[in-house]
Amino acid sequence: MRIAKPILLVSTPIGVIWGMVEAYRLAGGLVFLMAALVGLITTAMATVYFTIRREQAEEAARRQDLSLPPDR
Repeated sequence: MRIAKPILLVSTPIGVIWGMVEAYRLAGGLVFLMAALVGLITTAMATVYFTIRREQAEEAARRQDLSLPPDR
């Protein structure tokens, strides 16, 4: 995993860009549909990521509130 993550972090964007270039070369205007699809998927993934982060922060805050003494 120590080697795989950096390779994936570098090779994935390069592959997507290369795919966009090839799509433009082969199909012309259809690359805009491909770019829109990639943008939509990226937005969906980012929404899920930030929702999970927000819910984890809320859960941590709730646990912190429960651990305080009841004399407040």
